[in-house]
Amino acid sequence: MIPPAPSLRELSCADDYDPDSLPVDVARAAIRRFLRPVTTVERVHVRAALDRVLAIDTVSRFDVPAHDNSAMDGWAVRYADLAAGDTTLRRVGESFAGKPHAGTVGPGETVRIFTGAVMPAGCDTVVMQERAQETAGGVAIPAGAVARAGQNRRRAGEDIRRGDAVFRAGQPVRPAELGVLASLGVIECTVYRKLRVAFFSTGDELRALGEHLRAGEIYDSNRYTLYGMLARLNCDVVDLGVVVDDPAAIERAFVAAAATADVVITSGGVSVGEADYVRGLLAKLGDVLFWKIAMKPGRPLAYGRVGDAHFFGLPGNPVSVMMTFYQFVREALLILQGRRDVAAVPVFKARLAGPVSKMAGRTEFQRGIMTPGQDGPTVRTTGGQGSGILSSMSLANCFIVLPADAGNLPEGTLVDVQLLEGIL
Repeated sequence: MIPPAPSLRELSCADDYDPDSLPVDVARAAIRRFLRPVTTVERVHVRAALDRVLAIDTVSRFDVPAHDNSAMDGWAVRYADLAAGDTTLRRVGESFAGKPHAGTVGPGETVRIFTGAVMPAGCDTVVMQERAQETAGGVAIPAGAVARAGQNRRRAGEDIRRGDAVFRAGQPVRPAELGVLASLGVIECTVYRKLRVAFFSTGDELRALGEHLRAGEIYDSNRYTLYGMLARLNCDVVDLGVVVDDPAAIERAFVAAAATADVVITSGGVSVGEADYVRGLLAKLGDVLFWKIAMKPGRPLAYGRVGDAHFFGLPGNPVSVMMTFYQFVREALLILQGRRDVAAVPVFKARLAGPVSKMAGRTEFQRGIMTPGQDGPTVRTTGGQGSGILSSMSLANCFIVLPADAGNLPEGTLVDVQLLEGIL
């Protein structure tokens, strides 16, 4: 259950653009106060844990690697034997990965060893194969072939020690984590259940793919961008389709979504038009913390609850849907999934390759194309920044983040940039 929300006035602060709009950072902080991660867990095979969130700590039962081993192909030696300069040692065996040398290596002896093979007893150093030569008289090793004792030797537990807490609860499982878990012999993982997200679009003008468009109608792209963004976050996605601008139909969709989902997302219907019914229904079915953000694109953004589910009411314009999702919804979903490492999207610096237009009083996220340069990266806009130009999201590789107090900016201005790769 989401705790009661403070009133809008407790969280709102006036700005030069709209006194009823929350600044972006204030809205993000307000949302975080209401997020309670899922607690239900399940056991899954380690491969099925990819993109899930660990629910318990992972403790190693043994050292990784379990034995001292060779970092390369070469010769296992006693470093003390090399101290006198050029040395010829007697070959007494081999050590292969998975098939170690059985005996103990004595003074003046060496063992042919291969990458990953267990270091033979009595040896402490590996001479790479290129620095030695096997002859009829033995293995000739020149002076200076190795610089120190222990060179090219991996120690037991060098990666992970027995008893180490390798991963903590709240850690997302990425490809690297899969490999580490496998190295620990983990077959099944305890993870939080998937977050269930239901979404639908509102609008009489929206048509499904395959339907014939009449005058004034458009295909619903928002459900497809939302599906893609939710799928990449590994949510359990419930697409409720297009709901016509009818209060009864929208209410039924809200009730059905809230009954089964942790989060309900709508696109369209949260502005102040005569046909925007979502506002009124939310007053009946739940609570809303805020309705507007001092940002462009995406000012009409609502956050609150419907029933026991979190609610995000996104704008109807397609760019605004994606922008508000990335700036607000994405972070909230990661926290609700049980992630403990959620931080703001990293910001980098780049110089404007051309002037940009902006009105002071609101934070703007302009779609940009960042290019490496000899004197540092430069960034330019994708062109028209209208909230209906969805192709700009495909062209962009970054967002140009322009603060609320900034106005028009000339070419060469150093600006903040959010790279899309890694958040899309």
